Amino acid sequence: MDNKIAVVTGANSGFGFLSTLELAQLGYKVIATMRDIHKGNALLQRAEELNVGDLVELHPLDVTSEASINEFSIYLNDLGKVHILLNNAGFAGAGFAEEVTIDEFREQFETNVFGVMRMTQIVLPFMRKQEEGKIINTSSISGRFGFPGLSPYVSSKHALEGYTESLRLELKPLGISVHLIEPGSYRTNIWTTGKKVTPLSMQKHSPYFGYMEAINSEIQAGADTLGDPREVATIVGEIALNKKKAFRIPIGKGVRLTLLIKTILPWSIMENIILKKLGMKNTKKDGPYSKAE
Repeated sequence: MDNKIAVVTGANSGFGFLSTLELAQLGYKVIATMRDIHKGNALLQRAEELNVGDLVELHPLDVTSEASINEFSIYLNDLGKVHILLNNAGFAGAGFAEEVTIDEFREQFETNVFGVMRMTQIVLPFMRKQEEGKIINTSSISGRFGFPGLSPYVSSKHALEGYTESLRLELKPLGISVHLIEPGSYRTNIWTTGKKVTPLSMQKHSPYFGYMEAINSEIQAGADTLGDPREVATIVGEIALNKKKAFRIPIGKGVRLTLLIKTILPWSIMENIILKKLGMKNTKKDGPYSKAE
């Protein structure tokens, strides 16, 4: 059978893992990429259990490396076609803007933004020749809504949103559809092993230490209400089947309501809501922020 080809980045865990299985079950030959293919054993095992083991192929790929991208491009030339690209590889950089180094911001953008751009550029010649294709970029509610202590991650997702808007307008006349999935909080490793916290903000001498503690407490407090990441994989499958044609697809508990509230309320009210939820108040004598009484 001449299967259509899907490429998934960051396929060893989370949304990428589940989306790989979803696409394979729809009959796609899925090239599941990750920096270390030894981390793909669980994916291959699960694919075998679902009787789609022959449709999942692991391939090493580091989206931040030009050499790795070039090697993968040669591999794609041998395949000769790509029908779906799911740009999923990413990590969450945290820390307060004053204490995050430019190199740390750059590292965040290399994966979450420039990695997407690199992958998009190498698949587009195939999609243009085919006059069809789907590019799915995994964004976040953080691409539409800022949050304190997460400026590296938030700014990278805002950049991804702008890039993808332009991409959508450029490619639609060519028969190539572009989509943004904007998940809220889900049970993936993005906030555990996929999270990089700036050490300065976690040290007690940091003026932002109390603030960062409050943010971490808020994230941990909501752990029990995190959504099932299979919902996102289902959306990927629906896009593949042309059941979902929207450009932006926000998904997750409270996401649509949050975006609506941001549209309606003045920013001054929104920021007060956020600071109150975190229990923070501005003080001049105790440093930039301290815990509210």
